[in-house]
Amino acid sequence: MGKKGPTRHLKREASPRIWPVPRKRFVWAPRTSPGPHPLSESIPLLIIVRDILGYAETWREARIIIKEGHILVDGRVRRDVGFPVGIMDVLEIPKAGQAFRVLPASRERLRLHPIDKEELGFKLCRIMGKTTLKGGITQLNLHDGRNIQLEEDGGRYKLNDVVKISIPEQEILEHVIFERGARALVVGGGSRGGYGSIIELGAEPWKRRTAVLRTPGGEDITTLARYLFAVGSAEPLISIPGGE
Repeated sequence: MGKKGPTRHLKREASPRIWPVPRKRFVWAPRTSPGPHPLSESIPLLIIVRDILGYAETWREARIIIKEGHILVDGRVRRDVGFPVGIMDVLEIPKAGQAFRVLPASRERLRLHPIDKEELGFKLCRIMGKTTLKGGITQLNLHDGRNIQLEEDGGRYKLNDVVKISIPEQEILEHVIFERGARALVVGGGSRGGYGSIIELGAEPWKRRTAVLRTPGGEDITTLARYLFAVGSAEPLISIPGGE
């Protein structure tokens, strides 16, 4: 009888480059569970606890910490060791008094950026799709798998716009329009991790649309518009590594 469903195993040599694990010391690595982020753009919760934060030395120790409910992602306790943690997720460890936001870094990496209590209650989500439901209700499809339904003003939200939502309530607090002058992070491509202000948006079709980002140091970065994640209009809504 043939195999049913996805594989439950993953060799370290085949693990995504964003995972900070030695690939030749051991054979196997924990595989991410189905969830809000794809395998290539997320890190299993177990690797974050053991390899990045250093709260555990072994798989068993990290599993105990997670199963006991000490780790919160976006305001909710997560007990799945393979829960996928991705860009803009808010990670909190109450007993340690630490909180982090997951942000893109260079060389196809993700970084845990420390945040204070003021940033714990919200996250930024990019609009990846829109659907009109029965009764004229607009459904926003966000980058982390969330769907938010709006009974009014759904037309003002466009693809690539970003909404600031409260967590875990999922109420929209602010709306960032993807346009010239907006602040943005580069989340893909060779300039991943870059930050600046959008100074130009091309007229190409959506997937090929280009953009130019000007960094605080005056350097211009040319990339695809779909690699940009708006984080604010005049000022960023979140703290940025290194500041402005």
